[in-house]
Amino acid sequence: DAASGQRLLEPASIPHDIHPAEAHLDGDDLLVAWAPDRHLSTYPGDSLRSLAAPAAPAAPRRLWDAGIARDLPLADHGAIAADERQLRRWLARVDSLGFGVLSSVPLSDGEVARVAGLFAHVRTTSYGRVFDVRSVIAPANLAYTPLALGPHTDNPYRDPVPTLQLLHCLSSSARGGESTIVDGFNVVEELRSEHPRDVALLAGRAVTFAYRDAGAELQASAPVIELDPHGAVCGLRFNARSLQPPALSSPELGDWYEAYLRLARMLVDERFVLRLRLAPGDLFIVDNRRVLHGRAAYAASGGKRHLQGCYADIDGLRSSLAVLGREHGDV
Repeated sequence: DAASGQRLLEPASIPHDIHPAEAHLDGDDLLVAWAPDRHLSTYPGDSLRSLAAPAAPAAPRRLWDAGIARDLPLADHGAIAADERQLRRWLARVDSLGFGVLSSVPLSDGEVARVAGLFAHVRTTSYGRVFDVRSVIAPANLAYTPLALGPHTDNPYRDPVPTLQLLHCLSSSARGGESTIVDGFNVVEELRSEHPRDVALLAGRAVTFAYRDAGAELQASAPVIELDPHGAVCGLRFNARSLQPPALSSPELGDWYEAYLRLARMLVDERFVLRLRLAPGDLFIVDNRRVLHGRAAYAASGGKRHLQGCYADIDGLRSSLAVLGREHGDV
């Protein structure tokens, strides 16, 4: 279909004995007559050349450690909301680094979802379209306590997991509570360089993550480390709070735990951990498959700490990047 660019032909309708009976060039077009029914296909030369060209390289992925504090992917909310070129610059850095920070976001209820709406669709979960992260009585999730949270990815018990998380600081007068983020891909690559068998174990064995509260019961099984067909790390599910006992036999279970604990210790190594003291109006976004986040403990009395969050998916961010690139070119 010319308007959508989608193919109209159904594969099951193609005869099993089809083959080219004749082919010739007509100017820049290739004409092919197909047997047995002699129907004619026209292939424009520019289309054939584009198919023969090497695939466009993937967006560069920049690994980072705690030193990224000197070059944060920081932008002003008002600037990216008003200028698509600045929005695209910031989104490109988020895509490359797996996280980004915004300042001067309005202190309004639900503003985090409006920020996500600048480039993606909010993904509603059992926590709602928007959720509040603050200390409550009888919490259903440890995020709603003043306790420290180690580095983790969110919702590993969902399939698929939300691939973007946004957190917007509405108040931050409590002592403590600094946010932490870690480039999990960087940590995995260092683990692979020192202990390649650990990565093979954590990528080759599925484990189960589970969560339940009064309104939800969720479970999913997947490896802690996900590798693409070329062996590059493309995702992590790391959440000690929801990990269930691995169903592995001895001695593999012992080897798996040794690899898991080595990864866990590396994820809290100060070389890798970026610490952010969020002020009211600050917002950060993370690629939830790559960048683990956590927080320091904070005082439950004598101040407030209130963050509001939402989920979205990275295909929306990358679609917006592509569309903005068509409209404004590289920036």
